[in-house]
Amino acid sequence: MPGPPTEQESQQFLAEPRVGVVSVAADGGRPPLAVPVWHHYEPGGLLTFFTSTQGRRARKVRLIEAAGVVTFTVQHPEPPYKYVMAEGTVVDTDRSPPEEDVVAIVRRYLPEEMARRFAAAELGRENREFVLYRVRPDRFLSFDFGD
Repeated sequence: MPGPPTEQESQQFLAEPRVGVVSVAADGGRPPLAVPVWHHYEPGGLLTFFTSTQGRRARKVRLIEAAGVVTFTVQHPEPPYKYVMAEGTVVDTDRSPPEEDVVAIVRRYLPEEMARRFAAAELGRENREFVLYRVRPDRFLSFDFGD
């Protein structure tokens, strides 16, 4: 019967390699900013994701750092539909993350060698700000439309 999964089931679903959407409150009367990102999560741990900008500081970086909290959503986009939202507190912002921390995220979406090349290239680009965030999930909101 459709309904909310347990917190343990929600955490396990969040741990799967799905593209997530990070949402953060905006300023200036604009609606919240929502951006798809790759992420890493293990049940009971911190959620990690990264963003990079070319040249100037990205609006998303400024907003995440100003708010200190985000909502992170993953979904199963085909029937039976399912989604998990994790509301969380940003506990660490790393502008010089170790390459292995970036590879740990990217290898969930790309083969190992491609993940290593991607991470090395992104971290080595000039005029680019690369930021890795660690978020403590404080609350899970979810629903499973399956039986």
